[in-house]
Amino acid sequence: MSFVPQFFTTAESLVDSLDKKLLVVLRDGRKIIGILRSYDQFANLVLQDSLERIYVGDAYGDIERGVFIIRGENVVLLGEIDGDTEDALPLRQLPIEDILQMQREEAEEKARKDRLRFQLLHKQGFSVDFTDTDLY
Repeated sequence: MSFVPQFFTTAESLVDSLDKKLLVVLRDGRKIIGILRSYDQFANLVLQDSLERIYVGDAYGDIERGVFIIRGENVVLLGEIDGDTEDALPLRQLPIEDILQMQREEAEEKARKDRLRFQLLHKQGFSVDFTDTDLY
């Protein structure tokens, strides 16, 4: 009789991640890095010494968040961070003010491109979703 390892797909699988540095990607796209201190049966998480990391291109900025409580249903991805690999990444850290400005510029450029694309599609007869201007 051979031993078959059990794989947990519930919140119990988080027990190995306690007291480790994790990256948590949330449903709204935010990325939170912190040390997992506690969790419950719903996979609600408590992160200590956490920060919100914002990536723009090959740069990033951090916003200190302290103790951060995350509702389990908002977690998209969760993974342990390897400190050696994190230090070797080809990313540059910038002041958060610069990153936020770059993020605004990137969002404005995307909105401009989307408007242009919607206009071109509309000229070709495609229906484009204009929920903010449709009155029906």
